[in-house]
Amino acid sequence: MSFNLKTCLLFVLLLPFTFLSVFGQGVLINESKIAIILPRPPHWPIPRPVPPRPPAQPESSYAIKSLEVNTNINGQFADVNVSQTFVNTGKTQMEVSFVFPLPYDGAIHSMTLLVNGKEYDAKLLDAKEARKTYEDIVRRNQDPALLEWIGNGMFKTSVFPIPAGESRVINLKYTQLLKVDGGLTDFIFPMSTAKYTAKPIEKLEISLNIETPDEIKNIYSPTHEIKIKRPTSKTASVIFDAKEIIPTSDFRLFFDSGKNEVSTRLLSFRPDPKEDGYFMLLASPKYITNDQKHIAKNVILVIDNSGSMMGEKISQARNASQFVLNNLREEDTFNIVQYSNSATKFKDEVQPVKKEIIAEANNYTSSIRASGSTNIEDALNVSLAAIQDSKIPNYVLFLTDGCPTAGEINELKLNEISKTANKNSARIFVFGVGYDVNSRLLDRIARNNRGQTVYVKPDENIEDHVSKMYNRINAPVLTDVTFNFKAKGNNNEQQKYATNRIYPNGKIDLFAGEQLVIVGRYSTAGEMIINVEGKVGGETKTFSFDCNLVDKSNDQTASFISRLWAIRRIGEILDDIDLKGQNKELVDELVKLSTSYGILTPYTSFLADENVQLSDHKDNVSKTMSNTAALKITSGESGFGQRRSKLDFQTAKNFAEFDSRNSSNLRALDTASSPMPASAPQILGITPHSRSNMPQSMPQSMPQSSNHITSNMKDKAETSSDTAELNVQNINNRAFFKKSGVWIDSTLNETQMKPENIITVKQFSDEYFKLIDQYKNDITQYLTLGGTQIINVNGQAYKIEPL
Repeated sequence: MSFNLKTCLLFVLLLPFTFLSVFGQGVLINESKIAIILPRPPHWPIPRPVPPRPPAQPESSYAIKSLEVNTNINGQFADVNVSQTFVNTGKTQMEVSFVFPLPYDGAIHSMTLLVNGKEYDAKLLDAKEARKTYEDIVRRNQDPALLEWIGNGMFKTSVFPIPAGESRVINLKYTQLLKVDGGLTDFIFPMSTAKYTAKPIEKLEISLNIETPDEIKNIYSPTHEIKIKRPTSKTASVIFDAKEIIPTSDFRLFFDSGKNEVSTRLLSFRPDPKEDGYFMLLASPKYITNDQKHIAKNVILVIDNSGSMMGEKISQARNASQFVLNNLREEDTFNIVQYSNSATKFKDEVQPVKKEIIAEANNYTSSIRASGSTNIEDALNVSLAAIQDSKIPNYVLFLTDGCPTAGEINELKLNEISKTANKNSARIFVFGVGYDVNSRLLDRIARNNRGQTVYVKPDENIEDHVSKMYNRINAPVLTDVTFNFKAKGNNNEQQKYATNRIYPNGKIDLFAGEQLVIVGRYSTAGEMIINVEGKVGGETKTFSFDCNLVDKSNDQTASFISRLWAIRRIGEILDDIDLKGQNKELVDELVKLSTSYGILTPYTSFLADENVQLSDHKDNVSKTMSNTAALKITSGESGFGQRRSKLDFQTAKNFAEFDSRNSSNLRALDTASSPMPASAPQILGITPHSRSNMPQSMPQSMPQSSNHITSNMKDKAETSSDTAELNVQNINNRAFFKKSGVWIDSTLNETQMKPENIITVKQFSDEYFKLIDQYKNDITQYLTLGGTQIINVNGQAYKIEPL
């Protein structure tokens, strides 16, 4: 049996009062004749018109203090325990009941609800009975919030009281059979109702204990950043925790188990068989305990000890180096290079990991002092020449805090030096410390030497970033890995090109404990074989796995893959523009992706301006071309911020972390101070949603030494942030842009948007509910924005207008 449990924990208040509010994971429903609009968080729009409320009525409200979810998963079965603490913050007693939408018959094997330890009766309503309840609430309150649950069954408890000022601990227990797709077990805990809230949840914690009959392989959440511990090969614990949070998406986790040395699982999504589909490939190596033998690796630590590193930075660099030294494995080798005016080595040759040698190396790093200039050329040549064995994985951890000031200083020549000197295919991980680095140079070196750049802000600790990276690469299991797709029973040479635009691309190293997430597109559907080839030491190994690339998806279950691919693709586009120069075709694709998915970058955020027409693609491409000229800035806070932002696109794994980091990066870029080349326009209007009425370029008369944003511009940015942050909403990977007060579905084309081609339907009318009955979830999930909307339903534009 497979299903997707949607126990959304609707919290229903049966109150005769007229002012209600929502705090957290429930909704308050008034059973009186007065219509009540559910509250939205500050960044959500309230549907209009708002029904009038007599001012003389008393206030009633409640708050969720905490939400804790503890789940034990054994194989495919999950025992879920939910605990919520509610506080009646109003002046009167509340009479309440719980309602749980159940989208699949048989989803719940058992369900118990306790209020302060007392069990309450409940009634199960099928989808038809529940639909009438949902529809009555939507009609009476003239609020589309509950539309997303129409079509679901309902589990409703009896009424219980919460006196004013008192709290109640609500405990919910249920057992669920988890869905399995493509060999991946799929666990979902619904939190979507929490977006109808006026106050963040103080404490949110989701913990899962997983046990499987075979070794656990892949563990991945596309929605949230999780912490994973693996006590044994067949058990794992997963935790997501947050404070002061307004959840806006369900929590989702995939995992699998097996006996293979490497596990590969694939999910695919293809809404239109005429277009290339999307796939996500999860790969994880065999579980290795600390006492098992690991593949030997060679680590070269390269430390910038120029004068600019003086003080706290050189101290942190020493500590970071000692962390790496003290965590090397006995089979590893290493060396240390320090550089300022020139580069010097700890030893002439790489050293084995022995107690006395590590002690000497720690003393050596402790003696490093900061002085002199920055000779990156010599540092590259000396560190890469120290590597002599190409049969083992080689990793260079390269720290710098400034631009090259000695030796070769030309960016392109230094890049060529790094490639020429790297004769043994070492991976170079570059740590850019502070805003003075040439961030584009660091990106070139990392990209062309199969590594990654890590950007450390001035107020961040170098050791934290180095230790995090080292822990990731500490135990390589399979190196120089490639993934190739081939159709079953088909020897056609063209099948080599069944997949395209795969990220990350090239040869990859698999590390113990790391979850590799690859996304890409495919043109050929059907049964496939994935051939995985890599090296263990100097020996090449090959593994084969069966998979299926769907011809057409029947639902939106795997639609998240397309958005994750779009984020990674945008990162690749920005990297190409940054390192190879502007390209109109790439900018054109960048604008299309930003528009289709509502993914705003520092260069396309103007799309959220209410006065910008999405259909004017040519003008939007022109503006984006102008904005990407800011990539000419290679240092300072702006150059640093742009590359750090680009990296987050390239390495995105889950939406919660990416959205948070993207928001932070864009806001930081809004207020960055940096010298501005005369040919590079001002990057403005780059909050995650919009910055209305903000200039797109720096005045030509402004001196290059001026701040990146003047105080007047900052005032405009702050003002427009308050009014325009709502201008882009993403619902189930479909973007809606607010234009002149109307929410426009970004999937509509110019022809569909012609007035004569749009069908107008009044909100909450009989025609409105007939439309819902006809298209069900194809339309209901997009109607929750409220207000005036123009929505694409099976190629037809519908304009939903308030009564």
